[in-house]
Amino acid sequence: MKVLVLNAGSSSLKYQLIDMSNEEVLAKGNFERIGQDNSFLTHKVGEDKHVIETPVKNHEEAIKIVLEQFTNSEYGVIKVLGEIDAVGHRVVHGGEKFATSVVITDEVIEGLKECIPLAPLHNPAGLSGIEACKRLMPGTPMVAVFDTAFHQTMPKEHYIYPVPYEYYEKYGIRKYGFHGTSHRFVSARAAELLGGQREDLKIVTCHLGQGASLAAIKGGKCLDTSMGLTPLAGIPMGTRCGDLDPALVKYIMECEHISIDEVDKILNKNSGVFGVSGISPDFRDIEEAKAKGDERATLALDIYNYLVAQCIAKYAVTLQGIDAIVFTAGIGENPGTVRQGVCDNLAFMGVKIDEANKFKRGCEGELSTPDSKIKVFLIPTNEELMIAKDTMSLVK
Repeated sequence: MKVLVLNAGSSSLKYQLIDMSNEEVLAKGNFERIGQDNSFLTHKVGEDKHVIETPVKNHEEAIKIVLEQFTNSEYGVIKVLGEIDAVGHRVVHGGEKFATSVVITDEVIEGLKECIPLAPLHNPAGLSGIEACKRLMPGTPMVAVFDTAFHQTMPKEHYIYPVPYEYYEKYGIRKYGFHGTSHRFVSARAAELLGGQREDLKIVTCHLGQGASLAAIKGGKCLDTSMGLTPLAGIPMGTRCGDLDPALVKYIMECEHISIDEVDKILNKNSGVFGVSGISPDFRDIEEAKAKGDERATLALDIYNYLVAQCIAKYAVTLQGIDAIVFTAGIGENPGTVRQGVCDNLAFMGVKIDEANKFKRGCEGELSTPDSKIKVFLIPTNEELMIAKDTMSLVK
């Protein structure tokens, strides 16, 4: 079975075509700046890269061009589009309606539309990709895989906010969490590496990228996660503030004489490690500045490492113990200094990183010493494969 995985952003379209018989990625790419005159596609087949610069108005035009690449006479990977057996769509927010991945029907599409207020920037893009595929690939089964679904196993006392309960009843205001597909993938892989009974394992997964979240997982089910109603909550990120005193919003508005929309932009785009360091949202730039003695760069990384470690320690209460910590995503998989900084803050819990594995990058393996009381793993995430697996399972 060949599965096309689509991840539609507001002005982008990422994709992979995967042969599920051996889980080989036949082709992948990214269409950027959709809706602009300078839009372009970067299409990759193995090590070969092909750049197509062409203006597209919408996702339907972008998907049409992507599909043409799969059957291209020079570098195509299939002969006809009919070889694509199913399409898996990443959908950011499923609210409380969708606790698992689902085959897309007209009823499901209406449900996705009802979730738009919860993700006004992301869900419309996902819907546009779904509608485009319906027109361009009629009859091809499609599946929606939700970032929020994995977290729907949280108990109510973990997702209800201590604000008037009527806001939950009227508007669905509660913790939802994100990066669920990634947390599900790496926690399942960690269970395999640990070799124990999955229902007994207590794992904290750390998806550390420009967007970052942690999850407390017991027996393969999420009990808590750091992001909330929106992806702004939790630990600080590249440009997002994470958790803070909510009264800061009103205070900043009054001090700066700015609107709520301007404060929202500051907290999403100008905060996190970028806001503290004043250098960059890219951790590589900040680490380079720290190595040169920059005090604010050092402070930004110290804050980040401390708050990630604090969240892990908090989840020891949620799980009543921790068997393993997993690092994944761009920052979690690469610069070992962040992992080391986080684990140094957890030394009191018996966490020890093996010096030989200290700066391991991008490859799966255990990082901890044999006598570490909590196992520490680096596991590269693969959300696309997880989406493809769900898609194959449901359409079969």
